[in-house]
Amino acid sequence: MAKNPSRQRNSARGMTAVSMLFFFAGFLLLALKRWEWQCFLLAAVVPALIFAGNEILPHLFPSDRLLLCLTNFLCALGVLILYRISPERGLTQALNYGVGVGGMVLSAQLVRHVRSWKLLTLLMMAGSMALLALPLLIGKEQNGAKNWIWIGGHSLQPSEIVKLALLLCMSYLLSRRKALLSILFGGACLAMLMLQKDLGTALLYYGLCLAMLFAATGSLLLVGAGLAGGAGAAVLGYKMFKHVKDRLAVWQDPWKYANDAGYQIVYSFIAIANGGLWGTGLGLGNASSTIPEAYNDFIFPVILNEFGLIFGVIVVLMYLFIVIRAVMIARRSNTLFHALLAVGCAALITLQAFVIIAGNIKLIPLTGVTLPFISYGGTSMLSSLCMIGFLQGIASRNRASVAEDRALAMQGGDAP
Repeated sequence: MAKNPSRQRNSARGMTAVSMLFFFAGFLLLALKRWEWQCFLLAAVVPALIFAGNEILPHLFPSDRLLLCLTNFLCALGVLILYRISPERGLTQALNYGVGVGGMVLSAQLVRHVRSWKLLTLLMMAGSMALLALPLLIGKEQNGAKNWIWIGGHSLQPSEIVKLALLLCMSYLLSRRKALLSILFGGACLAMLMLQKDLGTALLYYGLCLAMLFAATGSLLLVGAGLAGGAGAAVLGYKMFKHVKDRLAVWQDPWKYANDAGYQIVYSFIAIANGGLWGTGLGLGNASSTIPEAYNDFIFPVILNEFGLIFGVIVVLMYLFIVIRAVMIARRSNTLFHALLAVGCAALITLQAFVIIAGNIKLIPLTGVTLPFISYGGTSMLSSLCMIGFLQGIASRNRASVAEDRALAMQGGDAP
């Protein structure tokens, strides 16, 4: 038992060193090609963020080092690819990364130290409804959905913040056996998203609610009813919203709409094919210039284009390992609230990564959601890292409980 923490620390340090070298070399190559001082700066800043996240944070509070290593690699990969696409967006994403790390630390401390969630849950439920109402009141429609607001020239997606509140509220309500109230709250959030026509985020919320209800109740009947209701909502959405019909038509035959609605998915196929197994090389691909939403919905094909299919599989495996780690943290939790919160984080990361990657490769119809940790966006980065913070806080509590049990066992063993 004593060897495992040491082995984990050594493995994490090895991963940290490899990650720092990888991103230092990546930004240095771009810097030598472009001769931009910002790129030389990022060659130092991004490895420093990785070192701080992987090596310094675990000294501030007990952390899951493997989870930190995987998360920081994906975040840094997003900064690298985004700088390759657009230096301005890359620099902004580096700032988002730093802010997100701060949010992760605060989220971990929140889960570690808050003992009563009743009042916070009520406040978060009310705040969530208010935030989701803002796009309907002051938002502007983009790509068929009205889910963004602009404050001082900066865009904000309230549903990304509410996603965290939904995780915490449903975990608390279900841990207190208030399934009906949790269903009503989840249903109210979904209704607001439907009014915004933000069907991608609605799909994530819906999947999260189903996963947490099943984890809490184990009721196949309840999940079956939810799936039936979801199928009905999907049919209704198809009949009501033109952009849903367009996306389904493009999914069925993207080449038919190659010069119109299917332009992005067709050129993502071309980018993936051109990348092959090993990629064209960093800075040598052309996917970012042919795919309009390369920095957001279609960032994964850019990765495949420049780093290759094998690297893309590694990225997918990193998401898989993050989810497995989250499930392990849930299994070790000694309270139902923390177990459900960890399961919810695992479900949400799984759903979000699957929906966008599967949409990029035409496995399912394309849905406009971000790739966690990698796609451009401040609220997306913040919400993704806050979920990792929740997991770190739970892991920290689990370790504290184990330490207390061992101390009690030793006291019992020493007693006459």
